[in-house]
Formats: sequence, structure tokens, C-alpha cells
Amino acid sequence: MIPGYQKQKKPIERDEQIQEQVIETSTDCRWYALQTQSRHEKQVRDRLLAVGIEPLLPLGKQRRQWSDRKVWTTLPLFSGYCFANFAMTSSLAVLKTPGVVRIVGTMRPEPIPAEEIAVLQQLSSVNPMMEPWDYFAEGAWVEVIRGPLIGVRGQFVRRTSHHGLVIRSSLLQRAALIHIGSDEVAPEQ
Repeated sequence: MIPGYQKQKKPIERDEQIQEQVIETSTDCRWYALQTQSRHEKQVRDRLLAVGIEPLLPLGKQRRQWSDRKVWTTLPLFSGYCFANFAMTSSLAVLKTPGVVRIVGTMRPEPIPAEEIAVLQQLSSVNPMMEPWDYFAEGAWVEVIRGPLIGVRGQFVRRTSHHGLVIRSSLLQRAALIHIGSDEVAPEQ
């Protein structure tokens, strides 16, 4: 080494950046939200399944205008996000999955509460008419008292022509709207 000169540092590679994000070494599986590349949610879900990680990708139907007609398309309720159940020891494998940008959290990955995941799983199995809905902080908390979604809690929203129940995730700052009659919900106790 030449006196007075410092050795240049090598550029940080993607694997080293990913390893810096892996903080915890917990071995218990928890649900995390994964930010994905644009329009890669379904591919991420399939790739996570292929490596043995349990994904959750709630889908909803939207009516889209094509050039000559309107069609129903199946799209993720939370565009740009997929949920996965894994231990933090597996986070490196998750982050190396093509299409995954990062594990969502503030400063470090934060697990999603089990109640929110249970609601999303219940909604995915029933598959009601759902559409993406902007996140908002106002509205009364209600619980579904009739029908296949009995026990689901969320915020009630009144729209001009029909009623809707909004299920939201505070971590993602996103929500989903379910079309439901006002007689099927009651104020949460």
C-alpha cells in the first residue's frame, strides 16, 4: 500500500445489502408483508410456494375497459404487496426471491397482526365481490353478524348507491372494500 493512500472499498453487492436487512434470528413463523415489483405479485406468490414458503395474495375482481368492451379481471387487492408466513431466519431466501423488493416495516421488518391475516384468509376463501379501496382513518368499527363473513371486523363506509365494509391494514396503509348490506353488520362491542 502506498503511504498516504487508503485502500478503496469494494462496491456493496446486492447480497450484502440484503444481509444487512436480516436483523432478527427468530425461528417462529410470522406473517410479513412483502413489497413486490410492479405487477409481479402473482409471480412472487408462485415463487414463494416453490421454495416452501406459505404466501397469501388476496385477489379481487374489477371491471376494466378494454378497447372494444368491458371485462372482469382478477387483480391483487393490495397492488404491489404479497403476504408471506416465514421465520426471520428464512428472510434471506425471501429477499432473494425474484420480484421481492423488501419486507415491509419501519426501520426493520414488522410482522402483520394475526387477526388481520385471519380476516384476509377468510375473505380469500369466501371470495365475495371485492375491489381495492383507498386507506382512510375515519368510520365506525363494525362486525359482520350474518352471512359467510360472520365475525369479520372492519370499518363501515356508506357510498351513494350501496354499503360497504372496509377491511384495512394499518401497516400497509391500504384497504379493501366488501359490498355488504347494512343489515348484515352491527357496531363492534
